[in-house]
Amino acid sequence: MINVCVFCGAGEGRLPQFGEAAEALGTELAHRGLGLVYGGASVGLMGRVADAVLAAGGTAVGVLPSKLRDKEIAHTGLTALHIVDTLEERKKLMFDLSDAFAALPGGLGTLDELSEVLTWAQLGYHDKPMGLLNVAGYFDHLLAYLDRGVSDGLLKARHLARLRTADSPAALLDQLLPAPQKSSAGAGGTP
Repeated sequence: MINVCVFCGAGEGRLPQFGEAAEALGTELAHRGLGLVYGGASVGLMGRVADAVLAAGGTAVGVLPSKLRDKEIAHTGLTALHIVDTLEERKKLMFDLSDAFAALPGGLGTLDELSEVLTWAQLGYHDKPMGLLNVAGYFDHLLAYLDRGVSDGLLKARHLARLRTADSPAALLDQLLPAPQKSSAGAGGTP
């Protein structure tokens, strides 16, 4: 199974579009037969994406530090929940379990997780697809910051070109994990 790691907030945020996008992404993952890997909480956008995956018959795997088990309220209905000791272990296990990464709106934890996978890609530690679900323009300022880094010579455009953006779950997943190309040969024909 292909697993998509979703970074997102343990809070709901002020805009209803954030929660709607989390649910839509979770449903889309399940409908495509893709597994969810995420931070393991039952609250906020994290809980909403996981609940949507599970409600649609999909697989949801959480990774939660023991210190946050009570604070973030661990999701008890997941396919699997891994409890780890540190945030560093959480990020490493989420990375190891995942084939692609998508970020929804979130706070500093989301930014930290996204920054780390972007940095690892820049340094050549992985070539897994990465993307932003830019709900209601949430990531516009981050994208402007990254563009400024390129124009000021602090970032390379080729590294940022790997970061995909879309405003709908389906469009983002299409960019991250395109459907296999169908053969042009007809049934029983030769290629």
